[in-house]
Amino acid sequence: MNDLIPLVNKLQDVFNTIGSDTVDLPQIIVVGSQSSGKSSVLENIVKRDFLPRGTGIVTRRPLVLQLVNTHENEDGHAEEYGEFLHAPDQKFTDFDEIRKEIEAETARVAGQNKGISRSPINLKIFSPNVLNLTLVDLPGLTKIPVGDQPTDIEKQTRNLILDYITKPNSIVLAVSPANVDLVNSESLKLAKQVDFEGKRTIGVLTKLDLMDAGTNALDILTGRVFPLKLGFIGVVNRSQQDIVGNKPMSEALKSEADFFKNHTAYKSIANRCGTPFLAKTLNNILMNHIRERLPDMKTRINTLIGQTQQELVSYGDPALSGKGEHRGTLILKLLTKFANDFISSIDGTSREISTKEFPCGNLSIQDIRIAIRNSTGPRPSLFVPEIAFDLLVKPQIQLLEPPSVRCVELVYEELMKICNSCGGK
Repeated sequence: MNDLIPLVNKLQDVFNTIGSDTVDLPQIIVVGSQSSGKSSVLENIVKRDFLPRGTGIVTRRPLVLQLVNTHENEDGHAEEYGEFLHAPDQKFTDFDEIRKEIEAETARVAGQNKGISRSPINLKIFSPNVLNLTLVDLPGLTKIPVGDQPTDIEKQTRNLILDYITKPNSIVLAVSPANVDLVNSESLKLAKQVDFEGKRTIGVLTKLDLMDAGTNALDILTGRVFPLKLGFIGVVNRSQQDIVGNKPMSEALKSEADFFKNHTAYKSIANRCGTPFLAKTLNNILMNHIRERLPDMKTRINTLIGQTQQELVSYGDPALSGKGEHRGTLILKLLTKFANDFISSIDGTSREISTKEFPCGNLSIQDIRIAIRNSTGPRPSLFVPEIAFDLLVKPQIQLLEPPSVRCVELVYEELMKICNSCGGK
């Protein structure tokens, strides 16, 4: 079971590398409006600050976030680092550098303005503090274009999100702020559009600590207001002051746990709230989802492999590759074919006999007919007499004297032609 998510991650890397989405892979799609706390939820799950922050649209390309749990060394330490698919040979141990790389790669493809791009960024984070998990963070929903954003930025963002969450194998992680009426939640509205029965949508309520005094979201978290099969989970993220003050993530998670334990409305469900419970729930949901979809995925991938192999065979012999085992086999095959073609050309048994150079230009068909008639005399003949051949060939032999002087050179040239002809096949 623990190998299912890494297996899908490998497939995801392959398909993203070749730019193909022919297989609908199970994945969790993170959807939310701007300032809904979506980025903070992801950072709390990773327990690291690594995502770009700012005003307006910050996430302008889909971010495929693959979390890989690593084991500690014998001395009790484990290295935490990130790797990008577009920079496979570079290991990022400084998470501030990961943020800068995301910003740089976003600007490279999507431009310096606030426009968005469909081309994803693949980031893999290795840490002992995370569970095996794959999340796709999409640009936040926006209403009004800012600065030099395209006038249809809302339509572009909405279409991009729908492209991801419409796929049947996608699980929708709909992030909504608790201090805004749930009926105005854009993420839940889009999720309901593609998942009307709520079977593959999990809701996340942020900013529970910012709700008006005397109000709470207990009815929402217990499924009485907006029923979802996978339910709602409440979280408390760091405030902007905490982020500016570089509040450690460990303290933020402890403050979150204390909030639910001590809150009069939430203490009864405190064990089903918070970031650790959210991460564990997502891990279980994704593994079960992959297990359910695995037979269909296997059938689809085997079909694609068969089609690709047939297409590869239609291209003929493979070109020389950098791999030694393929190179040796191919060279031996080419040399054997060359030797066989050369021998058959010398023996006259080649299927491709060249008639471009044939030294009979001095004799016409009429000359041959006259020679045959003259050799038979007054008697009719059933077969071509041999004397006709002699009459025709003897004068031709005299013509062979000058070329015979260059016989050795001509033989050499002809052999070279045969070599070139065989080598070109």
